[in-house]
Amino acid sequence: MSFLTAAVNPAAESTANAFADTVLNGSVLLAIPVAALAGLVSFLSPCVLPLVPGYLGYVTGLTGVDLQKQRRGRMFAGIGLFVLGFSLVFVALGAGIGQLGAWLKGSEQEWITQALGVVVILLGIVFMGGMSWFQRDRKIEAKPPAGLWGAPVLGITFGLGWAPCIGPTLSAVQLLSFSGSDASAAKGALLTFVYCLGLGLPFLLLAVGFRRGMGALGVFRRHRLALQRFGGGMLIALGVLMVSGVWNVWINQLQGWLGNVTLPI
Repeated sequence: MSFLTAAVNPAAESTANAFADTVLNGSVLLAIPVAALAGLVSFLSPCVLPLVPGYLGYVTGLTGVDLQKQRRGRMFAGIGLFVLGFSLVFVALGAGIGQLGAWLKGSEQEWITQALGVVVILLGIVFMGGMSWFQRDRKIEAKPPAGLWGAPVLGITFGLGWAPCIGPTLSAVQLLSFSGSDASAAKGALLTFVYCLGLGLPFLLLAVGFRRGMGALGVFRRHRLALQRFGGGMLIALGVLMVSGVWNVWINQLQGWLGNVTLPI
């Protein structure tokens, strides 16, 4: 038993340390609320919010009358599979971009962060409706079968065919994964997973409380322009922080505060 413990513990300890380093990294902790808010903004965007009732009906295979009966179990299962589908696409992409950042990281990290900040500012302008050339959908014509069997496939299709309102927010999160001396596949996957939570949890909450949720959606629809401006403004503010160097200053300060923190793993 002692030999087995000695053989297993180093690997387990290495995994725990890697997890702790990723979770307690200053840039990750600072970026997590940004990623979650970006996901929520994507859900409330004009490209997604008006289509939510259609998604609910398609992934569950229920008609409008059946939806009103609130068959919560089937609705929750369908939406869960749908969220799982696009999350697999986004997280895989985030891990890949994070790993690319790890391969390219060097001594010019500050310059790279500033350049990416300019890109994030442009993404904010696109989100607000500017630069109309970027306002094009990349649609995949193939449609999966309606119902639970097609729900994850529709989620994957949703992930592969980004709408203009999703692209800027998701791309900003991916750029946060790419930048910094701590860029890694784990960082990219984690931040993108948090983004998917911000985008997917509202879908799941609607599946649980359909009638009340539909009423709330009406309020958001009436203020969609304000929400679009808020989302674009958030991205522009993030880009300005990256260009000015304030983002890196905050990361370093947070990293200093966390220097003596250890996880009980």
